[in-house]
Amino acid sequence: QVQLVESGGGLVQAGGSLRLSCAVSGRTFSTYNMGWFRQAPGKEREFVAAISWRGGSTRLADSVKGRFTISRDNAKNTAYLQMNSLKPEDTAVYYCATPKSNSVYLYTTLSWYDYWGQGTQVTVSS
Repeated sequence: QVQLVESGGGLVQAGGSLRLSCAVSGRTFSTYNMGWFRQAPGKEREFVAAISWRGGSTRLADSVKGRFTISRDNAKNTAYLQMNSLKPEDTAVYYCATPKSNSVYLYTTLSWYDYWGQGTQVTVSS
């Protein structure tokens, strides 16, 4: 079955950086778009970033534009989220996700994504 495993979370001071990884198994990774979402305590899960199957197109939430970068390495079956200039409001559990079907459009809605990782905690201290 399709499995997604996130790693790279942790505790960092405001202004610092982290790189999250999402290793995918059980399917042809290079064929499908990938997305990153996050959920802060007491809040709904929200879209952070998405990348097309070849990596040529990306989409970022307004709140992270200019600070976060999404990328992928299809040879390693892994997607990444590089997070710079972190703020306390970036504190959340971060999830990677991928859909059952592909699309030329990079969806931001949770319902489009069928497979999810277990999440990795990112905590940014002020």
